[in-house]
Amino acid sequence: MSDEQAVPRPGELPRQLWRLIRPERRRLVAATGFLVLGSAMGLVYPQAIRVIIDVALQRGSQSWVDAAALGMLAVFAVQGVAIGFRHVLFNVAGERVVARLRESLFRHLLQQEVALFDALRTGELASRLSQDVARLSGSIGQNLAGALGNVLTTLGGLALLLHTSPALTVWMLAVVPPVAFGGMAYGRRMQRTSREVQDALARAQAVAEEALVGVRTVRSFVAEETEARRYAEALRHALDLARRGAVAMGSFMALGSFAGFAAAAAVLWRGGRMVVAGELTAGALMSFLVYTLLVAFSLGALSDAWAEFMRAAGAAARVFELLDRRPAMAPEGGRVPASARGHVHLEGVRFTYASRPEAEVLRGLDLTLAPGERVALVGPSGSGKSTVAALLGRLYDPDAGRVLLDGQDVRDLDPRWLRRQVGTVSQEPLLFSGTVADNIRYARPDASLEEVEAAARAANAHDFITRFPEGYATRVGERGAQLSGGQKQRIAIARAVLKDPRILVLDEATSALDAESEHLVQEALDRLMQGRTTLVIAHRLSTVRGADRVLVLEGGAVVQSGDHASLLGQDGLYRRLVERQALAL
Repeated sequence: MSDEQAVPRPGELPRQLWRLIRPERRRLVAATGFLVLGSAMGLVYPQAIRVIIDVALQRGSQSWVDAAALGMLAVFAVQGVAIGFRHVLFNVAGERVVARLRESLFRHLLQQEVALFDALRTGELASRLSQDVARLSGSIGQNLAGALGNVLTTLGGLALLLHTSPALTVWMLAVVPPVAFGGMAYGRRMQRTSREVQDALARAQAVAEEALVGVRTVRSFVAEETEARRYAEALRHALDLARRGAVAMGSFMALGSFAGFAAAAAVLWRGGRMVVAGELTAGALMSFLVYTLLVAFSLGALSDAWAEFMRAAGAAARVFELLDRRPAMAPEGGRVPASARGHVHLEGVRFTYASRPEAEVLRGLDLTLAPGERVALVGPSGSGKSTVAALLGRLYDPDAGRVLLDGQDVRDLDPRWLRRQVGTVSQEPLLFSGTVADNIRYARPDASLEEVEAAARAANAHDFITRFPEGYATRVGERGAQLSGGQKQRIAIARAVLKDPRILVLDEATSALDAESEHLVQEALDRLMQGRTTLVIAHRLSTVRGADRVLVLEGGAVVQSGDHASLLGQDGLYRRLVERQALAL
């Protein structure tokens, strides 16, 4: 994803934001009404100052002073109530928009093709979900309210300044255009800087997430200091970018502050001369000066808000870059057969991972699995075994050739239907940080506890689960960290039993287990494989011996085919793999 793709075209970002804001339009209209009321009240009280100076003091009447002061209190009370309602309504609307945005973005990410997750690190995607969306939250809520309030105050203040003294208003306006144009130019610069800072922070988060997820590996290799340095270097880069942005913002704020107060000084100087000349009353000058300060501070706040909106625009570009992205592989749609027999055929399949375009993994692979047949796929690392499994579930599409299920190209089938026909048990199954029952029921969320228990019995998991103090309600920890390897495998098998797939893929399902755990898991797998088309990706002979056929892959193509005994009798790659394994035992 290039930066050019990420930066929205002029006019595109407001339309994208309006798409999100539109459901909150009634709440925002009400909030805007309170905002107008609060801003109007803020423009009234300088008139009370004029009345006190020009009328009450000249007449020497305390009642006029009292009335003006009480009027100011009433104005401030109405303004306070309006500000309170405005704050609540704008912020609630902003939080609702952001919650909806997070949900939409997460849902949209889950629909993207797997190749996207090969290209982008999890930490970067998490950064867009959290930090980028959070920056949008502030802009849609309180920053938007503040900006609108300042716009109204600026316009209303200018109108009242012109009404009070057009000649004196010219002096105040002398510094407005430079401030306004400077704010716009600065905002564009801050948008670019914000984008760079957010990208740098996303990279830092990715480094941290990798280290925390793999903390056991980090600890075993005594690499804590190495990972801390990697994270510190990533943060230093983000800090350098943020520092440059802070210097630019500080410089602009200094100039903006000087310009605002210079306007006030110019007004006070010119207005004082006009009072002496009898062209303006003292009360009118004081009210004019207050309006000038209101306009100056509002313009300064608008410049800050513009810069913040530009920073939010940089974050929004990163969010909408993903939200508007169409998946290369449609998540649903296509034919839905009444049932699947389980006949699989790979015909002339060639495949290369997008993240490694220089290395072709499969080179014209032909492979057939008959319904109910058990086929073992063996070969050295990198020969394409796991890639075949990924193609069966259509996690990827081949670059050339076809993958057929019951004679139909899987690209013509509904992906959801297809994946319900394929069950996978991998070497390191992923369990979610819920309960044992939740993880088994992941295959079928509507399954009853009785069905969950039946699946666990079939997977040789019921006995160890019931020995837990909380049984099926036991929480497994993040990624199943509180369970042993054999226990995780049997829960994964129970999940596959509950799914009841027509095609079963066992990807190194017992290679990381001790002998006792392997026996229990293999027994469960034998039950699971009954009547199903099964592709076994394995190194251990215990899983290969029971296969109807063994296919040997090398360099992305089948180089040998036959049963275990016949392949052992041949002087080929299979026998060399078996001999190496025997020597390693």
